[in-house]
Amino acid sequence: MTATIFLVQTVFGFYILAVMLRFLLQCVRADFYNPLVQFLVRITNPPLLPLRRIIPGYRGLDLASVLLAFALQLVEAMLIILLLNQRLSVDGVLLLTVAELFKLLINIYLWGIVIQAVLSWFNPDPRHPATRVLAQLTNPLLRPVRRWLPPISGIDLSPMVVVVALIFLSLLLQDLLGLWADGLR
Repeated sequence: MTATIFLVQTVFGFYILAVMLRFLLQCVRADFYNPLVQFLVRITNPPLLPLRRIIPGYRGLDLASVLLAFALQLVEAMLIILLLNQRLSVDGVLLLTVAELFKLLINIYLWGIVIQAVLSWFNPDPRHPATRVLAQLTNPLLRPVRRWLPPISGIDLSPMVVVVALIFLSLLLQDLLGLWADGLR
């Protein structure tokens, strides 16, 4: 049973991650000629192209990607609940789905910033596709903090501030879910 749950979480997790990254990279207007972005486009196009015919975008946001990520996360949650032979109300499954998507969003930015900070120790080539995608993805979070807290003696503390804020958001989300679950009992 544990192996099956692991397999379900892994397969769904990777694909939901790909869809979420595609959505985020569209939001930050990343370079879609980047080979890494092209990879995401190619693996997410099969379900997204038909969905886009039904669900239009809104103010530059790809709502089909959001719906696909939500639907995949919902199916994953329902499969795991079935495999564990547990019961959960419809609103419980929906809340769990939204919470998992927010957790994924926080983790994408958290790990993106950590990886970018570690890479900065090795002075990576700024033209490398991975470096460019990480910068395009994380700059919208880092830029406002850099304006508020400029580098001190050449050391950029903005990644640390953003990481602390993201961990705080993650813990707050966890606490809110715990309060909601206690209210159901």
